[in-house]
Amino acid sequence: MPTNFQVFRGQGLSIEDFEKMKKTKGGLMSFNNFLSTSRNRQISFNNFARSAASNTNSVGILFVMTIDTAICTKSSTSFAEVSKVGYYKDQEEEILFSTHAIFRIDRIERIHDNHYDRLYEVTLTIVGNDNHELNTLTAHIREELGDRTGWSRLGFILIKLGEPAKAEQLYQILIEKASSDQDRAEYNHQLGWVYDDMGEYSKALLYYEKSLDIDKKILSPNDLSLASSYNNIGLVYNSMGEYSKALSSYERSLEIKKIALPPNHPDLASSYEGIGVVYDGMGEYSKALSSYERSLEIKKIALPPNHPDLADTYENIGLVHEATGDYPKALSFLQKARDIREKSLPPQHPKITKSKNNIDRVKKKM
Repeated sequence: MPTNFQVFRGQGLSIEDFEKMKKTKGGLMSFNNFLSTSRNRQISFNNFARSAASNTNSVGILFVMTIDTAICTKSSTSFAEVSKVGYYKDQEEEILFSTHAIFRIDRIERIHDNHYDRLYEVTLTIVGNDNHELNTLTAHIREELGDRTGWSRLGFILIKLGEPAKAEQLYQILIEKASSDQDRAEYNHQLGWVYDDMGEYSKALLYYEKSLDIDKKILSPNDLSLASSYNNIGLVYNSMGEYSKALSSYERSLEIKKIALPPNHPDLASSYEGIGVVYDGMGEYSKALSSYERSLEIKKIALPPNHPDLADTYENIGLVHEATGDYPKALSFLQKARDIREKSLPPQHPKITKSKNNIDRVKKKM
């Protein structure tokens, strides 16, 4: 096998998934299952890509993948020739890659064909664990996971992936089985986050306050766990329209964070963000914009460019501009939010849908 070589894969994508992929050009994509590819371009194109294009609901894709064996070795991406056992045997020259192979999307071009107009060639390059963008984003996700282990880590990931109902069941069990006050406080806090995500604000407040009460007994007054609880309690009060209580909670959280954290820590940004959200809800848009912009300044320093938390701030700034009637600025910020979410979140994540709805709404107003 040469050090560098090309393989091909023909397949169909739904029109919706293809549109999402077009928007992530230059970003990363992963194949979550074992990846079957071929050294034979014609078989991949004629038997798979063109065949898929005949379906009115799908787009025929010919993936052209550049493989560097050194990168595969570094990133533990295994592959093997399986020509003797494939359906087309030696004709296809099939090469099978291990799960979760990661590629950069380099180019997407239409293939001109006399019979089908939904045929595209997508050029991919395999990337390894030393890819800067991948490493930076992964490092920040690991940082967010912190010291969480086992089931607690799984619950956190479920929330991040937009699966709150599954996370709720898990945290209820963990609370029942918690063996220490520290664990009990953490699980109550996480369950509060789950209910907040589900829009069940009274329940969210109940569990955040349970967590806060436990932490007050076992932690110092300026511990960051207290700041986190105050921050999220502020978030819930804001969602309930109780703005003065929300502002008070956010400001208490910010006081603790300013003592405990360096000036450009992303957790400070979340407090400024929360304060901005409160002012936004009160209709005090200039104060809201000021807080959001302070949050954005910190996040740009502290986070990688495609971190989903950046998208939240771009969205909030866009919504303020929408509220004040500056639709071109609103659209610009909302599109930035969408672009980041499409690169950093699973395709079915509700925040991607939210971004699209925001953009459609603003376009209708222009």
